[in-house]
Amino acid sequence: MANATRLIKKYPNRRLYDTQTSAYITLADVKQLVLETEDFKVVDAKSNEDLTRSILLQIILEEEAGGAPLFSSAMLAQIIRFYGHAMQGMMGAYLEKTMQAFVEIQNKLQEQSKGFYDAKGMPNPEMWAQFMSVQAPMIQTMMGNYIEQSKNLFVQMQEQMQAQTRSMFQNFPFAGVQGQPAPDNKK
Repeated sequence: MANATRLIKKYPNRRLYDTQTSAYITLADVKQLVLETEDFKVVDAKSNEDLTRSILLQIILEEEAGGAPLFSSAMLAQIIRFYGHAMQGMMGAYLEKTMQAFVEIQNKLQEQSKGFYDAKGMPNPEMWAQFMSVQAPMIQTMMGNYIEQSKNLFVQMQEQMQAQTRSMFQNFPFAGVQGQPAPDNKK
């Protein structure tokens, strides 16, 4: 049962109750569960509605407000513009894949850097500095290449969708559609 999803109940008084530990917890405790990659679900205690996303967004809001923000105002505004847009679903999937790629790169970097720590777990400053001087530009180049490839793929996908839409509707008598005459209003 160690792999079971941890259930956290949110009560009307806005308190969070961890059913695994039988104790009330804070948003900071939930953040710690995220950092420890603990699988959990937050539900409303009365309606059983899933509130996990809402709680995660609350944690992000607190993180953004307290220190060096991860998202610029321009980026947040652009994300907001995608809500309700035809490309909303694709944008979510794109951001998720990009985050997965970044995590994979980070994991590889951590794996490569394991040899730069002494027996006490302390980093060797000289080796670490040398490693980062080589790795940082390489990571930036890899991320730049990934973003460029991703952008090109996204544009190609959009062009294919437009072409498919045009071919699908080419036989319908819509004014202004390529290959269709404008309707004759002289009767």
